[in-house]
Order: sequence, then structure tokens, then C-alpha cells
Amino acid sequence: MYKVLTLNQISDKGLSRLPSDNYELATEFSAPDAILLRSHKLQTAEISPSVKAIARAGAGTNNIPVSACTERGIPVFNSPGANANAVKELVIAGLALGSRGILAGISYVNTLGHMNDAAEMAKLLEKEKKRFKGNELAGRTLGVVGLGAIGSMIANAALNLGMEVIGYDPALSVDAAWRLPSSVKKMDNLSSLFARADFITLHLPVLDSTRGLINTDLLAACKPGCCLLNFAREEIVDISAVIRALDNGSLRQFITDFPVPALIGRADVILMPHIGASTDEAEENCAIMVADQLNDFLQNGNIKNSVNFPNLQLDRSGQCRLAIANHNVPKILGSVLGLLADADINVVDMLNKSRDEIAYNLIDLGSEASPALLEQLSAIEGVISVRLIQW
Repeated sequence: MYKVLTLNQISDKGLSRLPSDNYELATEFSAPDAILLRSHKLQTAEISPSVKAIARAGAGTNNIPVSACTERGIPVFNSPGANANAVKELVIAGLALGSRGILAGISYVNTLGHMNDAAEMAKLLEKEKKRFKGNELAGRTLGVVGLGAIGSMIANAALNLGMEVIGYDPALSVDAAWRLPSSVKKMDNLSSLFARADFITLHLPVLDSTRGLINTDLLAACKPGCCLLNFAREEIVDISAVIRALDNGSLRQFITDFPVPALIGRADVILMPHIGASTDEAEENCAIMVADQLNDFLQNGNIKNSVNFPNLQLDRSGQCRLAIANHNVPKILGSVLGLLADADINVVDMLNKSRDEIAYNLIDLGSEASPALLEQLSAIEGVISVRLIQW
């Protein structure tokens, strides 16, 4: 029976993927086997020594101390793409809000509650509606920065709206490249994209290389009248640089899902309360994806969509399985296999992969491994964690 600590409200459709005959779910455990969360800011001290995995029902993992987890041999799972459609739809709404006087028009109509004559109101609105005239999206150029699951969906949607789409992603994967239509023009650098785009939408993770990426120098390259949208992560935009760009006219408008006090009350800013993935469907999709990944890891040791461990899938064979995490240095696997040979245990199947400083091994055995052997394996220099999975 595995104990899973839930630190946020998780969709029932996701939790149902962890059946009660194998899992106990609760908001408090002294020694959980895994942690399932959404936006909870997880501190290293909250991660019990018993924790074998952490799963985040969402794409970003900046609320999890990933480096500390890696050092302890704990894979961190996320759900990339599960909320992509929800974010895509909100970005399209943002594009419409940024091109037409929709919000100002709504606000104006709501000031007319004192009027009782419908004909008089209609006449007034006919006279005043020119104040809220905007432009159509068709024919405008959208720059998409980050062409992953969300960015590629937005690129396709914008093309269907009649927009020209240009994109930039220095880390574009083969799978992402296949998702993009040939009509999306790839830009060589961000400055070129900023100089050409009428609208720019950001879809990047928070990394050392992306933190504060949208800065004064880059915003100075904006095409006159440009509108910037950030529905990715607050940290990739230098807000002080955005305010200066708005003040000096380099930027026409800023639309974001990450409000900060300095932006409140500005007519050239549209703020949303971090609702990009706030749909029933997105929450369910994220919960289902991470619950399935967590289940496969705990039951089989398999890893999919981890942000700090390599993807690794191995079909069951033999009588039991060893799941071993170790530092990615030479000779450790040889030492593991040597101990198994000394114990006269046959290796039926195995798979080994590495990612940066971590390596992960699944080894199916022809006979059971004793507690003494597990202790020996754990004592090998460079081994971080050893787990015996029985079936």
C-alpha cells in the first residue's frame, strides 16, 4: 500500500487513477511514499525521507525544489501539454482584447445604468462606439516565442484567424517541429522577431537562460504599436523594463496572467488573475496525466515526463525489479552487476539511461534480492537510491 500526500485540491478524475486497493491518499502523512500537488510552494524540509517521487499536476515545476530532489534520487513529474488547450484559448482571447476596444466598451456601457429610454441609449451608443474601434487580427503578424505544446497550438490557431505567424525557439524538439505547419516562419533570433511582430506571445519555461529574458534592450527592438502577451511565467519578463517600454511608446500594450502592483490601474495593461489553466478540463487532464505517471513509477519504476530524470520504460520480466538512481559517473553499473553476480542472481532484462548528473537503471532479476544485498547495493559509492519492486 502506497501513501500519497496531496497538498492541493486534485481532480477526482485524477485521484481515481490511484485505486484504493494500492493507494492511501490524504492531506497529512508522516512518511508518504509520494507527493501530489499543484501550486503549493514545496519546501525541501517538507519532503520526508520516505518520499520516492513528486508529481505536479501542471507544466511548471518552479514551486518544487527540483535540484534538492535530484540530489536525493527523487524524480519530479509534471504534465506538459495537458493544459495547453486552456492556455491557448485564453491567449486567443487576449489577442482579441488587445486588438479591439472590448474592455473599454464594456466598461462604458456599464456606466449607462441611469438611462431608461432604449432608443436614446441606442442613439448614444451609435455616436460613441467610434471611441472603441480597433483592428482585426487577420493580416497582423504574431510572434510566438517558445514553440512547444502551447506555442504550437497558438501558432495553428492564429493561422486559422488569418494571421501571419513567426516563431522562435532555440530548443525546438523534433516532435514540436513536426507539429508546426510549414507556413510558420522560424526566426533566427529574438530581436528579429520583436522587430517584425504586431503581437508577441511568450511560452517559455523558467530557466536560468530565460529568467528576465524580456528586457530593456529587447523591448527597444519592438515594432511600433506592438502588444506583448505573457501567459507563460512571470519571471521571464522584466516588469520594470516593460513599464519603461510602455511609458516611452516602444510597447503599445502588455497583457499578462501575472499581475503585480506596479501594473495595476494602467490603461495600457490588461491583467488576468493567473487563470491560464483554470478550466475543469485542464485540471482533470493534468491530474490524470500525473497520476498515471506516478502509478507507473511506483508500481514498475518507469519514468515518463520527469523534469530531472531520464525517460525510461521497461516491460516487466523476471521475478522482481531493482530501480537504482546514481550519480552519472563511470563504473557504478559495473559494481551493481558485480554484486548481483556474486549473489548468483541472473539479470533477465535491464535498461540504463542518464540525464545530466543523474543516471537511472531498471534491472529485472530472475530471483529475489535479499535485504542484505539491497544494503550492499545502497553502499556502492555514487548510488543515491535503491528500490526493490516486487510483483
